Amino acid sequence: MLRVFFAFGLVVTTAGLTANSAFAETPVEVLAAIKAEASATPGFQEFSAARGEKFFKTKHNHDLSCSTCHTDNPAAQGKHSETDKIIKPLAPAANEERFTDMKKVEKWFKRNCNDVLDRECTAQEKGDVLAYLLTVKK
Repeated sequence: MLRVFFAFGLVVTTAGLTANSAFAETPVEVLAAIKAEASATPGFQEFSAARGEKFFKTKHNHDLSCSTCHTDNPAAQGKHSETDKIIKPLAPAANEERFTDMKKVEKWFKRNCNDVLDRECTAQEKGDVLAYLLTVKK
């Protein structure tokens, strides 16, 4: 299987990458996959890091935001608000394992969006958040 992604004006080609592959996806490839999904949605807007940062830090349902557990600085270690379990940094610049496996990305967006929003995030929201996280430096 050959997949081609268009991201930031670059063509990224991957050959048969799977969750079990020795090669991981990159955050840019994951963002491109989310963009492909979002582009099929009427009203899609290009991803916005500013919109993603606002979404990340704004409290939604249950008085929770993404930053409740991941902190206002996604390059820092976080802590789960209920279990106190340590959470490794979310920003790819601070944690090179982040956003390198599309199955994990979908799993965690689904779980965390349901916790924070009481619904799944849209592809637009996921793309905006990832666009923001890609701007965060160590």
